[in-house]
Amino acid sequence: MPLPARVPVLPEGVDPAWLPPAVFRPLGSRRTLIRGSGPPVDAVHAEVADACARFGGQMTSDDAGAATPAHDLVLEAGDAKGPEGEEFTCSRRDGTTTVTAAGPAGLLYGLFHVVRLGEDAFRGAWPPETHRPAVGLRMLDHWDNVAVHPVMGQVERGYAGGSLFWADGRARGESERVRAYGRLLAACGINAITVNNVNVHETEARLLTDRIGEVADIARALRPYGIRTHLSVTFAAPVVLGGEDTADPLDPAVRRWWADATRRVYQAIPDFGGFVVKADSEGQPGPFAYGRSHADGANMLAAALAPYGGTVHWRAFVYDHRQDWRDRTTDRARAAHDHFVPLDGEFAPNAVLQVKHGPMDFQVREPVSPLIGAMPRTRLAVEAQVTQEYTGQQRHACWLGPMWSEVLRFRPDGRGATVGELARGGLVAVSNAGDDPFWTGHPLAQANLYTFGRLAWQPGADPRALLGEWIRLTHPDAPQRLTDGLHTVLDGSWRTYEKYTAPLGVGFMVQPGHHYGPSVDGYEYSPWGTYHFADRDGVGVDRSRATGTGYAGQYAEPWADLYESPGTCPDELLLFFHHVPYGHVLHSGRTVIQHIYDTHFEGVEEVEAAREVWASLAHLVEPARHARVAELYEEQLHSAREWRDQINTYFFRKSGVPDERSRPIH
Repeated sequence: MPLPARVPVLPEGVDPAWLPPAVFRPLGSRRTLIRGSGPPVDAVHAEVADACARFGGQMTSDDAGAATPAHDLVLEAGDAKGPEGEEFTCSRRDGTTTVTAAGPAGLLYGLFHVVRLGEDAFRGAWPPETHRPAVGLRMLDHWDNVAVHPVMGQVERGYAGGSLFWADGRARGESERVRAYGRLLAACGINAITVNNVNVHETEARLLTDRIGEVADIARALRPYGIRTHLSVTFAAPVVLGGEDTADPLDPAVRRWWADATRRVYQAIPDFGGFVVKADSEGQPGPFAYGRSHADGANMLAAALAPYGGTVHWRAFVYDHRQDWRDRTTDRARAAHDHFVPLDGEFAPNAVLQVKHGPMDFQVREPVSPLIGAMPRTRLAVEAQVTQEYTGQQRHACWLGPMWSEVLRFRPDGRGATVGELARGGLVAVSNAGDDPFWTGHPLAQANLYTFGRLAWQPGADPRALLGEWIRLTHPDAPQRLTDGLHTVLDGSWRTYEKYTAPLGVGFMVQPGHHYGPSVDGYEYSPWGTYHFADRDGVGVDRSRATGTGYAGQYAEPWADLYESPGTCPDELLLFFHHVPYGHVLHSGRTVIQHIYDTHFEGVEEVEAAREVWASLAHLVEPARHARVAELYEEQLHSAREWRDQINTYFFRKSGVPDERSRPIH
């Protein structure tokens, strides 16, 4: 049965995030006419009715009558489905604001557009403005385990409490919290979700078959907000679940097994989105075991999904995770391009290759993956990470909007389409949400979730403007001092984090396993391919064509030539592409070693300053929120100092070069 059309009630103590009741006051104090039908339109009815009940307005539902001057707002939906149905047009004339949507989902997005505008939605007059998402699929992947994993816990790389969906091997069944989550996601533009970890363990594998009803319950809770549910599956499912003796993607019995399993999924969830697959990656099974290609594997699943309009998202995170650290010819950064570019044009139309935005693993600074733009005959989805695995784990304030914006605006051929335009298969991110009362652990990390959703809708948007939206929505009555203070602590926080962690794009230097805190050589002699190659003479990885791994040559021009030489390589990526002496002079005029010292001292000073700004806002922020953030700033400062001291000490001892400013280095 469909869930009732009403605004979800948050459990006591759960933060409303960017949808507190006060943001609905401009809408709820006016007279609104709604036309249209369908689950998202039912959600629009519920939102407007709730707002009017709170603030004294009136709502009329009239599928036949015309709008009159008595209506301040008219919301009307057509019946278009799919991506076309998400478009809406907004205008204002003769005292009436009108939102006309192509389909029910578009009306929901149009409503939240009006909410974002606030009182400005009802001022003056303006011609029709059409809004449509630049990217059709805007998805969050949840790395949630059904059963608690002995190493990774309930949520792999999760820093916001437990899972919203699962607990100790069972479904939580908390549909009201899931509906509230779906409402938040719809308000920032997300339209798809994967409910379980891409590393599919034994318990999670059964979600595909005898536990599909639990997934259907989640889908039912999310459906009113236009969100399609997806499932991560194991490539070995016919063996693990079906008793087959092979998972060979070209075996007819295996293909029949997948077709039957997929049919049953759609019987339970008619609007199911599709499968997400991690195969032949970090120990997960895949087609290589049978001498088959990734295209063979993806196309088998695509064929099973095609009759229902479903999509398989096949992750391109494939590399040798048993590398010999002494081997400087093998390069993890090359792997995705080497594996997948030869397969361009071989993937089915409903098979999407999901590519991490950088070639390594969501580091604080990486070049854009050369795979993006190198496969014109393949649908690509670009994957980011909202959960802060390598950017402070939601214990550090690190707003990632500027980083994602740089990636999405990058032009792989230097002049043509941007990454955001090339992501024809969607924009995807690993979610940072959990059952924490603030949803994201660190209250300020909500800004990352909101910003990703809005950038997925409009990749060319100004990230600072989107941060401003989040501030206005989360703190609807904020005085200018609070708005300015939040911008002060968040605007530059990504670059602050970069300053006090791994320098100049070299990456990692984290504690192995959990990845929190510094360990300069933590992965240096491991099989994971995450090296910095620091010695007494210099630091960095030679990825040039002339003398290194050749990775720089995977880029199109002008980037291949730009990255090839230390003299032209951007400073922020120098150590990713080159092994250089400590005395190498950067474009900034500083030597590499002095840059390392300076930025690590600067990073700590910037955290100290941000902590003081936050402390000064205590009387302007709800006490529980302020206390949580203040406590986390203490941890961030402690960690930043630890990073500074370990990095500076390590490189002082390696290089023997003192700090020219004679600051204390141990």
